[in-house]
Amino acid sequence: MTDDDPKQIVRRGYDVLSLRYDEATGADSKYRSWIDELIARLEGGSRVLDVGCGSGVPVARELVAAGHHVTGVDISEVQIRRARELVPDGEFINADATSLDFPAESFDAVVSLYALIHMPQDEQQQLLHNIATWLRPGGWFLCTTGQSAWTGIDEDWLDGGASMWWSHTDADTNRTWIAQTGLTIEHQAFIPEGSGGHALFWSRRPQQP
Repeated sequence: MTDDDPKQIVRRGYDVLSLRYDEATGADSKYRSWIDELIARLEGGSRVLDVGCGSGVPVARELVAAGHHVTGVDISEVQIRRARELVPDGEFINADATSLDFPAESFDAVVSLYALIHMPQDEQQQLLHNIATWLRPGGWFLCTTGQSAWTGIDEDWLDGGASMWWSHTDADTNRTWIAQTGLTIEHQAFIPEGSGGHALFWSRRPQQP
């Protein structure tokens, strides 16, 4: 990756602003109902993949505390280092999620909150197909995507002196992309944020007949 590669911008941004991001987003309260709902849907000791796991808080932390086995992946070395410290019983991988290769039917659930929007859109589509393959029949996929189409950069993200890059299409297109993987969309919601917001999807791999 070159210095102006979007993925490099994302990696550097989270390396610099890992702690600031946690403080600014209020993730503990913002994600609480989603995590609780996911835990209620999982059987004990489920295997969960967290794509774009950040510092491991709160998603990996709460899932591990509930007795599940969590594998988290993040492109930021700093985020992964903090995740290993904050959630010592989780497994964390410092990697580009689009480069991952897991065996088919490896996970009972996959979570990706505010991470797909930091990936090139063609790679988002491929990753969605991969995720559908990694899920076991009946497995859940919880994700946030863009609500409206936009690609751009913030040169001073969170007023923290580092840049951040996003690229996402609209919610209807995201819905189509998810459906094209063979997953069944069980629920879709709009999550407001500032003057805009994101789309939240609960999807599931169909049970085998």
